[in-house]
Amino acid sequence: MRVPFIAGNWKMHKTVHEAVVFAKELRGIVKDVTDVEIVVAPPFTAVHAVVEALRAANVAVAAQDLHWAREGAFTGEVSAEMIREAGAEYAIVGHSERRHLFGETDAIVARKVLAAVGAGLAPIVCVGESLEERERNETLAVLDRQLKEGLDGLAAEQAAGLVVAYEPVWAIGTGRTASAVQAEAAHLHIRQRLRQWFGAEAADHCRVIYGGSVKPDNIAELVREPDVDGALVGGASLEVRSFVEIVTGSRPAAV
Repeated sequence: MRVPFIAGNWKMHKTVHEAVVFAKELRGIVKDVTDVEIVVAPPFTAVHAVVEALRAANVAVAAQDLHWAREGAFTGEVSAEMIREAGAEYAIVGHSERRHLFGETDAIVARKVLAAVGAGLAPIVCVGESLEERERNETLAVLDRQLKEGLDGLAAEQAAGLVVAYEPVWAIGTGRTASAVQAEAAHLHIRQRLRQWFGAEAADHCRVIYGGSVKPDNIAELVREPDVDGALVGGASLEVRSFVEIVTGSRPAAV
């Protein structure tokens, strides 16, 4: 059984003070949750402070992005080593907003994935199709391309430690959510490709999670599907109560 994985991506929200207040409240509420892996992804400015606020708690911290280089003349960028030193354990890579607003390609995603793994960070690698691609029945082809190119260079044991987030672009921040059946079809395809390229053990260990307007009232239906291992949560992760409801709704006992 894969342990459910719930990550809250705060995007460009919360000052350091607001992030710490949230983290302290969250840790108290979920202190007895042992059957869900819980992660929060604050802005870079708050990563270290949130790590400190969650020290010895059962909540891990992710960065929302990273640069592929260890150091260099890259004004405004943050390296995997800097993120790891700040105490984060995960890094989100290839989020659709990075791809569509900032022009990140699958090749860039691959470089970032390798940089994260090399620094001891577990990548949360985002893949997913646009509305136009879905309407042209290109969903599986898009996933194949993003996975094949974005995970290029990984060994099987490294792939086993990945989290892959399927986030249909048409469902992010729109209030629209892929049905449980749609999500399972995409997740099953992703897992089959992981099995084909990295072997059965890696595919069985890798968590494949869903992202796209996840809310407390749809999480249980989503994770009931056999290949949906959790969620990457956007807007609903900005309030402690709704995020906790998503965490508890994903627990095996609740499903």
